[in-house]
Amino acid sequence: MTNNIFSIQDLADFVGGEVSGDGQVAVAGVADLQAATQHEISFLLKSGHASLLAETAAGAVVIPVDTETDLPAIKVKNPALAITLIHRKFLEKEFVSTGIHPSVVIGEKCYISKHVSIGPHVVFADNVTIGERVSLEPGVVVGDGVVIGDDVTIMANVVIRYGCKIGNRVIIQSGSVIGSDGYGYVQDAHGRHVKRPHVGIVVLEDDVEIGANSCVDRATFGVTVIKQGAKVDNLVQVAHNVTVGEGCLLVAQCGIAGSTSLGRGVVLGGQVAVTDHVTLGDGVMVGGKAGVAGNVPAGSVVSGYPAIDHRTWLRASSVFSKLPQLVKDVRDLTKKIANLDEKNK
Repeated sequence: MTNNIFSIQDLADFVGGEVSGDGQVAVAGVADLQAATQHEISFLLKSGHASLLAETAAGAVVIPVDTETDLPAIKVKNPALAITLIHRKFLEKEFVSTGIHPSVVIGEKCYISKHVSIGPHVVFADNVTIGERVSLEPGVVVGDGVVIGDDVTIMANVVIRYGCKIGNRVIIQSGSVIGSDGYGYVQDAHGRHVKRPHVGIVVLEDDVEIGANSCVDRATFGVTVIKQGAKVDNLVQVAHNVTVGEGCLLVAQCGIAGSTSLGRGVVLGGQVAVTDHVTLGDGVMVGGKAGVAGNVPAGSVVSGYPAIDHRTWLRASSVFSKLPQLVKDVRDLTKKIANLDEKNK
């Protein structure tokens, strides 16, 4: 429940929906169908589940355009988007600047805007720039020369290492590290692994979100970049000199090796591994646990290890459980053919 209260008509106007029933009904929050009360609005994503509406106590619902109900409703083409926008509207609140906690350590030649909320035990190295309406939770460490834009939220125990640049409206969840050294070594004549210097930076463009305990490594030279609007889930590894295109979605436990480039709108399912120095074109989708070992053309949908066309992979995977019997059958047929050959000699 929030302090905001809106009529169904106001919410319908906000999301471009059509009101069914009493548009003056007021609601003060969002909940799912099972938990909603008469003071809350709920939602139905698919018209095929319309029977669930008879069981909810919600005061109103967001529903697909082809669904009927006796409840006050907002009909929209995309209920998932509409209820997301409505939920965000309920939770909206103006940024409140709490200032800088007394325990914060600030290096030399730092510029920190007046309208910030800097929690306990945050550490700023030298030459740091912090924009307006930035919130840093306890334990954040910001390295030398880091630039952070406006309306950024950085949660507890994040580390942003030297030289990195964070755009506007970026969210970085707890425990993530931005700008750690890349995993680069060269073997010498004695078999020892000699560490390569990593002197590049990381750039997170506007509206990027980084999930908890994810790592984005600094470039060997130049830039590792996650472009505007990309969303990175928890426990994701982005290696040195990777480019993640605009609007990409990287789901939990993905790993992207060095110098790989993802085009606009690429989607990597959970636990996908992408090898180094390859290119995934715009709109590529990779199924969970797949291993991408080469370039993937724009618009492709791939799965499996090594990743191949998704439909081909589905057909192949359906055969796997039959392989032992197929091997046995082939052996039996081979013996029968050999016996026939012996008889015919």
